[in-house]
Amino acid sequence: MSSKLIAPILITAFIAWRVLIRMRRSFGRQRVQPRRVTARIAIFSLFCVLLVLFTRGNVWTLAALLAGGACGAALGYLGLHHTRFESTPEGSFYTPHSYVGLAVTVLFLARLAYDFQVLYQGALPVPMGRGAPALPPESPPLAVSGAFSAYYLAYYAGILRRIRQPATPGADLIQPGPQGGSK
Repeated sequence: MSSKLIAPILITAFIAWRVLIRMRRSFGRQRVQPRRVTARIAIFSLFCVLLVLFTRGNVWTLAALLAGGACGAALGYLGLHHTRFESTPEGSFYTPHSYVGLAVTVLFLARLAYDFQVLYQGALPVPMGRGAPALPPESPPLAVSGAFSAYYLAYYAGILRRIRQPATPGADLIQPGPQGGSK
């Protein structure tokens, strides 16, 4: 095996492993682990700050990032609204809504496919039209990254807020309304 093939194979294996972990987190029943949720909030908060700093004052790029962030936060709120929470003798659990999890996974895979396209073709998309003010080439990927980061930040913050609410006696943690299971 050529040494030039080892790095791409290892990178592809690592990315496939991360996609699998992300998909497992987006579907099915999950145990509530407050420390992990807090750590995820801290990581995504730092990532959001770094994304804003990355715009370097470019108004169009910052606008794309903020628009993506607003869409991601709305998707996080929607996902949280449809998440099922339950308390059992084994502990507290939540079940993310399947369709919202699928949408976030598709968003992640689309960003990954775009990055691979840029990496392997070695060129960014050329702006259409001669006189039209074009967005900087990093705007679409930053909008997707903003949406992705804001989704997880809003979703995990909502989960943390939900599990820290004092339970009322005799009430279960299951939310009324649409069920968020994998039905």
